[in-house]
Amino acid sequence: MESGSEYRDVFYVSDGTAITSETLGHVVLGQFPLQISQTTLPFVESEARAEHVKNLIDQKYQQSGQRPLVFFSIVLPEVKAIIEQSEGLLYDVLNALVEPLKRDLGLEPSPQLHRSHSIEKDLASYQNRIAAVEYTLAHDDGVSLSNLEQADIILLGVSRCGKTPTSLYLAMQFGIRAVNYPFIEDDMTKLTLPKEIEPYRFKTFGLTIDSERLMAIRHERYADSEYASQQQCEKELNRVESLFRREAIPYLNTTTLSVEEISTRLLELSGLKRSMW
Repeated sequence: MESGSEYRDVFYVSDGTAITSETLGHVVLGQFPLQISQTTLPFVESEARAEHVKNLIDQKYQQSGQRPLVFFSIVLPEVKAIIEQSEGLLYDVLNALVEPLKRDLGLEPSPQLHRSHSIEKDLASYQNRIAAVEYTLAHDDGVSLSNLEQADIILLGVSRCGKTPTSLYLAMQFGIRAVNYPFIEDDMTKLTLPKEIEPYRFKTFGLTIDSERLMAIRHERYADSEYASQQQCEKELNRVESLFRREAIPYLNTTTLSVEEISTRLLELSGLKRSMW
């Protein structure tokens, strides 16, 4: 445990995927010097499931003597009431916004399970997101450079600089069709923009990374290899960044950025619409 930090059990509870509770909880807890042990409990849709969750929270309290932190998003009143009977310190992430909206809009909310994530709500949007994931997987890591006219964004960079996770995040989260192409050792002698990508340079962006970080990532996969050596990493990065500058391709350094931050910056650079589902 870090000096000066406390340890707390944290629960993220929801009648849906619990992504909202997790996201907001992480953001808020990141402001405090805490060491946490976290448990995510999605799809708490019934009173029986809620009783089980309540028991888990109460057990943690009995074991540690400290009330767990519980970030929850529950729509059905009877299910929510059971969670509220637990020994946790409760933070209702849904009600924090619903009550002010109720006041400002002058409308009564009508609770409905899974309203925000239902496929039936917008089947076309859901199908578009699935199609984006399929397209992105088919164009991952230079597997294919066909049908680039369908791409929303094309990412270039050396191997292991974050192209694949960023592409998949863009596809899954925003329904963006992403292509990613790696420059490998065989490209370094005469590094040029692939001819298939040339007509689509207007939607092409580069990713780069500090050599020390790249070495560490590659070492995890291929320890003590030439591929992971300092000389090789620096050579590839220098030549690829020179290509980006020469071809006027905008690029980001991903060293200290999360996948979410990389994706958000790319959306800003490209002007692509940030659609939520």
